[in-house]
Amino acid sequence: MPIDRRRFAGLFAGFLGGTALPLHRFLPRTDPVTDPCDLPAPVAALTPMTAGVVPIRDDERRARLARAQRLMVEQRMGALLLEPGTSMEYFTGVTWWPSERPFVAVLPARGELAFVSPAFEEARARQLIKLTGDVRVWQEDESPYLVIADTLRDRGVRTGRVGIEERFRFFVLDGVRKAAPAIEFVEAVGVTAGCRMFKSPAELALMQRANDITLAAMQASLQALREGMTRRDLETIQEAAMRRLGGSDPWVLVGFGEASAYPHGSAGPQQLKEGDIVLMDSGCAVEGYQADITRTTVFGRPTARQTEIWNLERRAQDAAFAAAKLGATCESVDAAARRVLTDAGFGPGYKVPGLPHRTGHGIGMDGHEWTNFVRGNTTRIQPGMCFSDEPTIAIYGEFGIRLEDCLYITEGGPRFFTAQSPAIDRPFGS
Repeated sequence: MPIDRRRFAGLFAGFLGGTALPLHRFLPRTDPVTDPCDLPAPVAALTPMTAGVVPIRDDERRARLARAQRLMVEQRMGALLLEPGTSMEYFTGVTWWPSERPFVAVLPARGELAFVSPAFEEARARQLIKLTGDVRVWQEDESPYLVIADTLRDRGVRTGRVGIEERFRFFVLDGVRKAAPAIEFVEAVGVTAGCRMFKSPAELALMQRANDITLAAMQASLQALREGMTRRDLETIQEAAMRRLGGSDPWVLVGFGEASAYPHGSAGPQQLKEGDIVLMDSGCAVEGYQADITRTTVFGRPTARQTEIWNLERRAQDAAFAAAKLGATCESVDAAARRVLTDAGFGPGYKVPGLPHRTGHGIGMDGHEWTNFVRGNTTRIQPGMCFSDEPTIAIYGEFGIRLEDCLYITEGGPRFFTAQSPAIDRPFGS
């Protein structure tokens, strides 16, 4: 039986006490459709779009470390501790797995980066670590937490505040806290988000390529719609299309008919029939940077009702984009989209029929990251920020419409990575 990669991701994350990781790092590929002979012709014809892609360079990572150190000084932190995950990769380029054996990066506010590693993993760790030669190790019968505490002391951090990234696991924190009782451990979102929220030109270029690949794959995959296909049939085709174009870690969510009203999909069986709304939410990564796009169309001829709601959704998406001005609050963007829907009789607020979730989320190396277009978020929009723009209309028992494109903020205002969908029956234009 093929491995259910999504289910295994959740089990794997639960066992490790962390969040789900891209499973291509751990599992053989087991995708149902890999042979071009089994693919629809538009997908089989796809070729990689990754020529000229430039990975993030170590000089940029050094600049990130320097910015993090400046923020730590401003926020009165003596150091930052990172476990394996996106922030460790962002700052150091090191991809590791969050096992029961602690592997921790120690970034002091002043001084050199250091790593603490299981001793038997030292050789492999040194192959991956490029920005420092300081790798401290602990044997299987020793405490890693004492080694981390000693590393902090060697960097002059014996008391005061040390930042912990918000995904840092409790058992590791608890061990370090007991080994260094004079230190106050505090959440470090102000440092991690203070760096990661603002994308460089190199990051934006990678996100642009990921978005281009995702959209091109969608355009090919949606040509394969046929009566009786299941949502998983279409998801499999889209996953294969993104891989053929060079995207990594592809993911797809499909909803047909009434199931399109569920923002994160329905657990019920779905088979496509004439007149069904078809919603596809999908993305992939290029060099670790994510895309997230949704297109909604109809299999067959759209009804007047479907067209009316689709057009309303497009107006809400436009309103959010227009509101995403430099200096505006994130909540004002959500309010602008929601106002369009409320004026048309949906909602109010988060009630359905209407928009039951935030209008958009931050995006970068993680598909969902800081910060969000949501009520109550007074964060001001600044250059370099990236967001999704996706004011869903959910009508349970009928259908749902979502249009989603990601945008980035320039000195001149917002810009979309992808061209918006122009019409319900022309999801990609002519």
